Amino acid sequence: MQNSAVDRNKLLFLYPALAGVADERLDRLLQPQSLMRLPAGTCVFSENQPCSGFPLLLDGSIKVVKQAASGRELMLYRVTPGGSCIISSSCLLGRSDYNARGIAEAPLTLLALPVAEFGRLLVDHAPFRDFVFHLFAERIGELMQLVEEVAFARLDQRLAKLILARQSDTLAVTHQQLADELGSVREIVSRLLKGFAAQGLVALGREQLTVIDRDGLQKLVSV
Repeated sequence: MQNSAVDRNKLLFLYPALAGVADERLDRLLQPQSLMRLPAGTCVFSENQPCSGFPLLLDGSIKVVKQAASGRELMLYRVTPGGSCIISSSCLLGRSDYNARGIAEAPLTLLALPVAEFGRLLVDHAPFRDFVFHLFAERIGELMQLVEEVAFARLDQRLAKLILARQSDTLAVTHQQLADELGSVREIVSRLLKGFAAQGLVALGREQLTVIDRDGLQKLVSV
């Protein structure tokens, strides 16, 4: 991990809720020791670990996953620049430990707001408070949709939706990575992908998937 100066303009562009914070106070938040740079694959936080700060993501992405006793994982959501992690918020507000795991999907840069300053901003800076609670509402909606999909949607529909959500016709992804995001196992996902390929929906390569018929995948999702 390497620290360097925080770009104030970039921070305020991504997190406009911090606009209006007094310059002196903002300078205290922007200390180099609060900045973290982590390589892809790094565990940003783990289950049963205390939360040491509120993350503001400047670059990269974090995948938040929940692991079952069997070892299978389900991706709960992603954190991208300009967003933050509601599990971190929940831990700070409830003074509890993490109950999920966060993994850097790409090299990332984040600013960790100290616990005490997070609490003070919630109390005396309304735009930041609104940001945190809007984030809660947004993520809860996403998690309710995830519960609905896991409980009621067919796995092939969820897989097609996941492929379409990548918004690229060529995906550098393994069958295991797709299975992890769906909370399934590689063998089942591989079988479904082979079925998609046989229908002319996708083409499969080594650690690569190419979308051939995006409309066909969309029809499958809509069934």
